[in-house]
Amino acid sequence: MSGAAVLCTVSEKDGKCMRIMGLDFGSKTVGVAISDPLLITAQGIEIVRRKEENKLRQTLARIEELITEYEVKEIVLGYPKHMNDSEGDRVALTKEFAEKLMRRTALPITFWDERLTTVAADRTMIEAGIRRENRKEHVDRIAAVLILQGYLDYRRNREDGVLEQAASKEERSGIPMEPGF
Repeated sequence: MSGAAVLCTVSEKDGKCMRIMGLDFGSKTVGVAISDPLLITAQGIEIVRRKEENKLRQTLARIEELITEYEVKEIVLGYPKHMNDSEGDRVALTKEFAEKLMRRTALPITFWDERLTTVAADRTMIEAGIRRENRKEHVDRIAAVLILQGYLDYRRNREDGVLEQAASKEERSGIPMEPGF
């Protein structure tokens, strides 16, 4: 027997297994999450820290290393809108970060609404019994997981809807149809 087969979602661009990276960009940290090759679950892998808010070179370099290591084909970046749907200073900084990241990696970047992810991350840590003084160490990574997992669920639900639509059209017409038509 030659070994176990690895199932994955294949990139249309290069035919390789695809992973998606989720990022929670903050003033001094970036939480990083990576999808599994099937694009079902998100796992938190790291928090990239920097000493000063405007010093991004090392942060971008570390993210590039992770992109290479995990063979990432797409990035999902948390979009920090206010609860009233307005955009503040953090949105402008996040857009600047996205531009720098896109120039360095040439990967597609999707913005994903990150409202309440920090609250949800805190709630998750409370439920897990993580002490208050230790939560700050984990919150950005967990927020990145929540951002990426939301996006993965959205993609899967959207694809399921397309397949269901195609199946119902096939039933009506009696003609087999390719998904997405």
